[in-house]
Amino acid sequence: MAQARALARQIPLMYIMLVINSLVLAATHYGSAPDLMTVYIPGALTIVCVARLVFWWRRRNRLIDPVRARRTLNSMLWITGPLSLGFTGWAIALYPYGNSFQQSHIAFYMGITTIGCMFCLMHVRAASLLVAACVLVPFTLFFSSTGHAIFTALAVNMVVVVVALLVILLGNNRDFNALVASRSAMLQRQQETQRLSDENDRLANVDTLTGLPNRRSFDRHLAARLADAPAGGIAVALIDLDSFKSVNDIFGQITGDRVLIEVARRIDQLRRPSTFIARLGGDNFALIMDGPTSETLLQVCGDLVCSALRASFDMPGATIHLTSSVGFAASSVDDTAETLFDRADYATSVAKRDQRGKTVVFSERHAQEISKVRMLEHALHTADLDKELYILFQPQFDMVLKRTTGFEVLARWKSPLLGEVSPIEFIPLAERTGMICKITETVLRKALLVSKGLPRAMRLSVNLSAHDIGSATAIENIAAMVESVGRPRRIDFEITETAVMRDLVQANDALLSLLALGSRIALDDFGTGHSSLTHVQRLPLDRIKVDRSFVADVTHDTTSRAIVKTTIDLCRNLGISCVFEGIETEDQLQVLTGLGGSVMQGYLFGRPMREEMVHNHILTERRDWGSEPAQVFGNTG
Repeated sequence: MAQARALARQIPLMYIMLVINSLVLAATHYGSAPDLMTVYIPGALTIVCVARLVFWWRRRNRLIDPVRARRTLNSMLWITGPLSLGFTGWAIALYPYGNSFQQSHIAFYMGITTIGCMFCLMHVRAASLLVAACVLVPFTLFFSSTGHAIFTALAVNMVVVVVALLVILLGNNRDFNALVASRSAMLQRQQETQRLSDENDRLANVDTLTGLPNRRSFDRHLAARLADAPAGGIAVALIDLDSFKSVNDIFGQITGDRVLIEVARRIDQLRRPSTFIARLGGDNFALIMDGPTSETLLQVCGDLVCSALRASFDMPGATIHLTSSVGFAASSVDDTAETLFDRADYATSVAKRDQRGKTVVFSERHAQEISKVRMLEHALHTADLDKELYILFQPQFDMVLKRTTGFEVLARWKSPLLGEVSPIEFIPLAERTGMICKITETVLRKALLVSKGLPRAMRLSVNLSAHDIGSATAIENIAAMVESVGRPRRIDFEITETAVMRDLVQANDALLSLLALGSRIALDDFGTGHSSLTHVQRLPLDRIKVDRSFVADVTHDTTSRAIVKTTIDLCRNLGISCVFEGIETEDQLQVLTGLGGSVMQGYLFGRPMREEMVHNHILTERRDWGSEPAQVFGNTG
């Protein structure tokens, strides 16, 4: 290909030179040689040269492939030999016609034209050699045989010059080949670099499992679409598979990947051509949809997605059933990609929390909720926890001992900006923002101060979060605070099973270090969520707290009574105590005590109270130790 490109630029010059030199030679012999030698033969040769010149001129800028290039070079070689012999024979045939000057012109014409042609054909070694052979051999033999010493010397000179020229041309040809090879290798490296760059770009923007665009591509596409679309012109949907982790846990990672591939296929089948679909990671998918984006239409679209993903996934050796929670948000004026995505994400979290397996379209109500949450988050981050947090105490009553044996410490927050904030609101927010450890330390510090003024047998229970259990630093800080009060140490800790699920080994080590302080460990909310006997077996527990949902139904639901009885027997067999939460009526108390329960907590025994009320509660209770339970617990105000 390189040779063909070089010849396409040089051969037209060669033919122009050859035609002009031949016509000049024919003109100098015109009148002294026959017309056949000065008109017809050079005219025929000129026509051939012009035809070849036009052929090469038309191809000077064309892109050619290797096959066509090779065909062009072969055709040139087939023409070069006969054409060289033709011009050589014509020039020698003119020799008898003319004087010594004309004969010298013939020798000069053959020599200079040969050198010019060889230079023009220098990039094709075979062509240069062929021209040299077709001209030099006849030239040398003919002029050596003329008997003129000058022409013989001229023949020798011609041989020397052509041989030297051939050596130079062969060297140039090798350099040309090396240059072409170098450029070819460089081009191949560039192509390989470009291929790798394209592959890296594809890997950087495509999810390798499903073949869908990934989060990076989604972010870029969302920003571009949002910049081009009018207000309300696009909508973003986030699709979150519910409880997908259990698929990997039960059926394995390979089956989980197959499910994700099928999810991607189903969503892709539902989308319009203009809808952009991406996998954001894990079991999260996203859509970018063009308008219209009315709430009704988005709800319908979301319901279609939920319905498609609700159908069973028939995998090898397993049939899997899943649901998906979908959150939609339509764009508005001055939206950025981040704000639009955040609204869709919030709608998805609402769907997972309140309408699992369904679709939620972001509305003004959700915007107000977000504003409230952000205000709450700002207030929490800027709060003086020592001043704004306070603690309440709810008694835990032992029916066997007929007295209160401890109090659960409950955190409360009174913000100077927001007023009283429910723990249902600020505790989950603190866990999400990582501030829960500071709240735990503040509550524990205040509880330790109160514990110094309580009777020696009275214990206080403080709740620990998943962040507390999972952080070695947090546990060290808690242990240091408990040790700082000296003995007796009467702080117990309550944990939930959710808090220990992240890392059971770390949780076990943390709880053992707290037990070494003289604390006790209670498993809270037993019977709900992720309750498992494995946790009861592997964790160093002192008591189990049965969730209030079983207490509420214990008076009329036989299943609840059976579960309560089983839990009491379990605790007795394990040698740990059992606490019942949420007791509000005498009937609930009678049923629980009849089943063998002893330690109770709930409004029947006292609402959460401030520190000054704790001492009054203890004194009042001591005076009534001998009374019947109905008399002791009659005042629940």
